[in-house]
Amino acid sequence: MTQGTAWLLLITAGVLDAAWAVSMKYADGYTRPGWTAVSLLLLAAFVYLLGRTLTVLPVGTAYAVWSGIGAAGTVMLGILLFGEALAPARIAGIALVVAGIVVLKSVPG
Repeated sequence: MTQGTAWLLLITAGVLDAAWAVSMKYADGYTRPGWTAVSLLLLAAFVYLLGRTLTVLPVGTAYAVWSGIGAAGTVMLGILLFGEALAPARIAGIALVVAGIVVLKSVPG
């Protein structure tokens, strides 16, 4: 696997992580069978993709980037889908996460 492919898979895993968090909300404590199935499939998919990227990328960088994408994406989806607050501090927090991802990606690992 090339570095480029690994990064693409890692980004995809981060997006799936955010989707997984939303699916857990919709699964309502895993009491809704359809959303529970979606949640478990998303979980399996992002874990698989993250694991594949670790064959090429440094574990610390990959994990930080993956969790940052998932965290920032989940905050944004919470705002869009569930009407969660869009406060300046939340925007600043997302910006800091994104800045951290950029720094980690730019430093050779």
